[in-house]
Formats: sequence, C-alpha cells, structure tokens
Amino acid sequence: MPAVEIKPNVYWIGVNDRTTDLFEGLWPITKEGVSYNAYLINDEKKIIIDLAKALKTDEFFDHIAEIVPIPEIDYVVINHMEPDHTGVLRTFRKMAPKAPILGSPKTKAMLESFYGITENVRAVKDGEMLSLGQMTLQFFSTPLVHWPETMMTYETSQRLLFSCDAFGGYGALRGAIFDDECEDLDFYQKETLRYYVNIMAKFSRPGLKAIEKLADVPVDIIAPSHGLIWRQNHQLIVNLYKKWAEYATGPTEAGITLIYGSMYGNTENMMNAVAQGISPTGVPLEIFDAARTHVSHILPSLWTKAGVMIGAPTYEGTLFPPMAQVLEMAAPQTSAEQENCLFRQLRVERRGPEASAEDRRTGEVGTGGFFRVRGQAQRRRPAKREGVRGCFCRTHQSPRIGPHYP
Repeated sequence: MPAVEIKPNVYWIGVNDRTTDLFEGLWPITKEGVSYNAYLINDEKKIIIDLAKALKTDEFFDHIAEIVPIPEIDYVVINHMEPDHTGVLRTFRKMAPKAPILGSPKTKAMLESFYGITENVRAVKDGEMLSLGQMTLQFFSTPLVHWPETMMTYETSQRLLFSCDAFGGYGALRGAIFDDECEDLDFYQKETLRYYVNIMAKFSRPGLKAIEKLADVPVDIIAPSHGLIWRQNHQLIVNLYKKWAEYATGPTEAGITLIYGSMYGNTENMMNAVAQGISPTGVPLEIFDAARTHVSHILPSLWTKAGVMIGAPTYEGTLFPPMAQVLEMAAPQTSAEQENCLFRQLRVERRGPEASAEDRRTGEVGTGGFFRVRGQAQRRRPAKREGVRGCFCRTHQSPRIGPHYP
C-alpha cells in the first residue's frame, strides 16, 4: 500500500505484515495478518510518529520518500519501544542522523539498552507541547498501556490522537485504512477484541486510567499503531476498549465458556452432557477443545463470558497438559467476577498428592462445583452423567451467567 493522507499534511506511512505467523512470537496471525502503522506530519517541521518492525524496511522508507526526503525529517516520536514500533530505528538514524528522538523519560533509558542510542535523544514531559508550524503536538504519558514507557501523541489543530497500542487490533489492512471505508468491520472488531485480550487485558486498569485522562481531549480521529484508523466513529472503539477493560473488575456478559480436553472421548462425552444441560436455558455457550484450539482464540470468550466450565482427564497423575497450558495462559486474562466449575474424568483409581491438591484448589474457585467421574460417564455412569448435567444447571442460577434452569 502507498502512503495515505489521513488529514491535510498528515500521512499514514505504515506497512502490512502477512508473513509473520505469530505476533510477539506467541499469538497466531497467519490468516489475519497485522499492520504496523506509522505517521508523518509534513509541516514547517517534519516529524514521524512511531516507526515499524524491521520487516519491510525498503517499503517503509519509500513511503516517507514519497512525501519528503528522509534527511529533512526534523523529529521522530517514539510512543512505544517495542520492536514492532522501533525495528527500523537504527536504519532511520543512519538516514536522518540530525533528527532528535522524542519519547518519555523511560524511553530514553530503553533506547540505550535496546539499540545503544544515547545521543540526540530528548525526554518529553507529560502534557508538553511541540509546535511544528501550523500544527502543534501534545504528549500524554500513558504508562503500562502497554509497556511502562508508553505515551500517546495528540495533534491539537486537527484533533488527531496517535494512540499507540491502545485502540489497535489484529488484521492487515485490506486496501482501506479507515473504519468508514472498511467493508468487513465485523472482522476487525472481532480481531480487535482478540488483540485486546491477548495483548492489553492484563493492563486494563492503566487502560481505563488513560481513557479517563483523555476524556476531555477533543478527538476527531484515532490513529493506533495496529489496525484501522477510526475517523467516522472513533467513539465506537473507545467504548469497546472501555467495556472490555471494565470486565477486569466488574460484571461481564451473560454466557458460558466451556473448555474441554479429551484423550479417548470420555471427557468429550461429559462435555456433551454438560452442553445438553445448558442448551435449554438459552444461555450463550462457546465450546473449545483445548488440544486443538490455540489459546489466543479461547481467551476472548474467557474474558467476556460470566461463566467458565472446564473438563479434562488426568494425565500421569496431573491435569491434561493442553488444558494446563490454557489455564496458565488464561490466569492473567480472566475476570474477577467469573463463576468457575470443573468436571474431570479420572483414568486411574489412585493419583499423586499433587493431583489431589490441585483438584481441591480448582474445586474451590467458583460456585458451580467440582465433579469427578471414573470411566465412561455416558455409558457406564448414567447417574454421574445426570449429576454433571445438574451441576451445571445449578450454575445458571447466577444472574451473571443467565436465567434459572427451567
């Protein structure tokens, strides 16, 4: 994609990434891709806001050169030090050695540790203004949205907020870069939720503080570091982020996330019994096989649904490893007000003390209960099968999950 003018003399100069399989080496984006958004303001003073990952370096600098010769750049603003924002910094420094780097005080220290850069670096203060000629920038400190040094940059005359990771999402840009030009906004909203839960959910409280801090700042366009630029309905993405962040400490949506793992089909039979118990209630239900679904795609459901149900066999005296991995990854990304329940199929009569202790701990985490079944729950243990079903029917009595079982 070529550079795109988003406001008079303000340009998107980012690049798309459709070849990276795992964002941050962890989260799958093979099908969706991601964009690394950067911006150029061509005023009396010429400034770049954020850079890009060292992936398509030539394309990135070609975008700049379409608008202004690179040695004429007067400043570069680093909102965030993560390498998907700064990967081309060393190359840029060689091409524009006189351009000062502006960032938060913590950015200054990180530039030395990341890239060995110590000269021509200036820390900006929270609320500080910088005149570019016709336009003026203001810097807002927003620590831990998503790293400690993170800040946002605001252009006052055209009311443009360069929000860094906040309000961003997965998904390479498909020709259109604006929300009002996007033909598949549902795709981007879904991938924005997945991005939020994967990347930002742990920092929900700092995120809410940042939203509150900027609440009185007049904004017409939100330009994040990943995903769509929000110019027609920027309040939509703010409201979504605010709602998701509030799930960290407050009520979530009615519904149940059912995660299971099954080695030979026995726990799957139990899962089916549980699902049959839920179905007549009309409570929204999402089901995930822990061994076949990447945790990245499970976390959004865990974050947004009020009820969590987990079913897994034992494996060598402990929890089924794929389920253990999901639960470990999910620990920072679950709501404080969720109700939890475990059902478990035991393969052997005697288990180690670690498994028993784990069972007790897991059984105590929620009001739904804890159920263990030996053998085949459906065929050999019909009473237990109904017990499992009944156990989860009782959880529906919580108003946070859904209505009473009829």
